[in-house]
Amino acid sequence: MPEKLRLGVIGAGLKAAEYAASWATMPEIEFAALADTTAASRQRLIDVCLAAGAPEPTSFEDYRRMLAEMRGELDIVYISTPHAFHAEQATAVAEAGLDLFLEKPMVTTVTEAERLIAAQKKSGVTIVTAFQGGLSPLVLDTRRRALAGEFGELIAISGMIWESWSSNYDGHWKQQPEISGGGFMFDTGAHMMNTVCLLANSDFDSVSAYMANHGKKVDISTAVSARLKNGALATLTAAGEGPPGCASYITFFYSKAIVRIDAWGGWREISVGRNAEPREEAEILGNPMKNFLAIRAGKMENSGSVEMGLRFARLWDAIKESAAAGGASVRIVA
Repeated sequence: MPEKLRLGVIGAGLKAAEYAASWATMPEIEFAALADTTAASRQRLIDVCLAAGAPEPTSFEDYRRMLAEMRGELDIVYISTPHAFHAEQATAVAEAGLDLFLEKPMVTTVTEAERLIAAQKKSGVTIVTAFQGGLSPLVLDTRRRALAGEFGELIAISGMIWESWSSNYDGHWKQQPEISGGGFMFDTGAHMMNTVCLLANSDFDSVSAYMANHGKKVDISTAVSARLKNGALATLTAAGEGPPGCASYITFFYSKAIVRIDAWGGWREISVGRNAEPREEAEILGNPMKNFLAIRAGKMENSGSVEMGLRFARLWDAIKESAAAGGASVRIVA
């Protein structure tokens, strides 16, 4: 049996603990180390590993110390920290020569994305951003068929996403702009933006956006009107307050077909001509580490690449700039 890949975790919050329950039982993975600034979070992740029958990982308060002291004893790193910390931590991992599985969104700005890309190019490591939609079989199949020309020319995109996010995360770090990098559009809405960026297969050309905070420190609702460099037009709407629940609907209008899909790749509907195919459903990924390992082994397209993260960051920077200017059109220079 091949040797296990030695995993280091930066950020031992609830998401990491949720994944650890399955990762600790994977024959390909050895939980080697973890780093988190909170002792209780570190202990929770250690307890999850022990409960799964895995050895106790080495624990650190500072991720920099983990990378320094465990150099040569790690193969891959998973980062799950507040968004504003991603760029610094991901760049440090890349500079350490370790492959990286990074929670979404990749970074918060174009400048951060470019810095991470430079580190990745220099070290040659694999970096994958963990968007569920980007790793979904339905989204990846849609991308393959669109690139093959099956649906024809992309004409327009209409996307929406909603969640009772404002009340769900009241007081949470996700609503603290200094560490969240944005509000609902950048958190749950990031799934919609990333799936659109991936399936459109084009950078955005110009963006006009409006945001409303509804009494919070971050955006709760966002409306975007945009043109892509491939000529397609797009509208994106995010509503972060409403009745309990969460849902997304994205429609891609092609010259030969209409494709409807949700941001996470949980379902898809395709209409060709007057014929509507039955709705397809797929389980939203519960263990994305398997996809990361497949990408790392060259068996799967890296749909969460740093280049895709840069496309996303360009869109997000333009949305923020336009909204701050009262909806003025912002041209994206790539």
